[in-house]
Amino acid sequence: MNAIEQIAITKIKGVGPKSSRLLLAYFGSLEEVFKSKPAELKRIPGITRSVIDELVSGAHMRAAEAEYRYTQDHGIQLFWYEDDRYPRRLKNCDDAPMLLYSKGNLDLNKQRIVSVVGTRNATHYGRKLTEALLEGFSELDVIMVSGLAFGIDILAHRAAVEQKMGNVAVLGHGLDRIYPFDHRETAEKILENGRLLSEFPSGTMPDRVNFPMRNRIIAGLSDVTVVVEAANKGGALITAEIANSYNRDVCAFPGPVDQPYSVGCNELIRNNKAHLIRHAEDLIQLMQWDLNTASKKDAGTQLSLLADLNNDEERIFTYLKEVEHASIDELAIYCDWQQSKIALVLLEMEMKGIVQSLPGKIYKLP
Repeated sequence: MNAIEQIAITKIKGVGPKSSRLLLAYFGSLEEVFKSKPAELKRIPGITRSVIDELVSGAHMRAAEAEYRYTQDHGIQLFWYEDDRYPRRLKNCDDAPMLLYSKGNLDLNKQRIVSVVGTRNATHYGRKLTEALLEGFSELDVIMVSGLAFGIDILAHRAAVEQKMGNVAVLGHGLDRIYPFDHRETAEKILENGRLLSEFPSGTMPDRVNFPMRNRIIAGLSDVTVVVEAANKGGALITAEIANSYNRDVCAFPGPVDQPYSVGCNELIRNNKAHLIRHAEDLIQLMQWDLNTASKKDAGTQLSLLADLNNDEERIFTYLKEVEHASIDELAIYCDWQQSKIALVLLEMEMKGIVQSLPGKIYKLP
């Protein structure tokens, strides 16, 4: 697929991820989208007159050509929604961006990914928790994701650099700049064993409206989101809410009830929107990342179960038979289904006694 067309579809004002998918589904390819006539576009629900006018004008194509030249000159990689390199966890989210701009050398489809977020005004308590959390992952092949912001974000990135972990910074602006500028040195170190990632093209400033969009990518990339410290509102809580909406696990460290930067975490825990954790071991247990390979199930029993399964259930059954246990996100990635469908099929299988659910949204055969 033409990279210029991939960039161009993201530059049309009024065409977001969902409407881009709608256009692709209707026309079959980006090439056909850009060859389409106004009369055809009018028949598509949600495609406005202004979008049609812009598609016909061709201005987006000229802007895309300039952006493509910039990516080639500056070593920026493009991850299109349908590419194998596109993060599969993120792809399972309904509002995932169609195109990601990236620098670095890390596989974003590895087995374990955790995002770490929190207040921009980290306390000594938050610093200690963050550093201990990342150190606790040192024996596991875990990727850490955060947003390169002041406070908990930058502490997490620096701790991940120290532990030589996979390290991903999701930015709320184009890759032609680093914001905050003070974090440029850390960003360069991240590139040694990680990635800088953004949905925004070059020239995009770090405007306030971009950061909630950035937060959905942080949540969507990860198996679990950890909130270290948070006030009663802010970006960390937005990320936690988004992670919950994606049916991903959320964890939070409890804090003193009289401290402002513990309010958000304590409320998440109190409202059952986050699991309480004290250290990395709690999260590792919750996510079942420490499970030893169990013994194989009796083949005769499995064949008996297999005979009673529909096609969707058989697909999940076969995968669980091979891997022993899997998270809901791993199953969604394997099956290439939306979260809503995988959750429904798993519920049916659990009610039939075909699968068992474990803490951390992990599933296994009985």
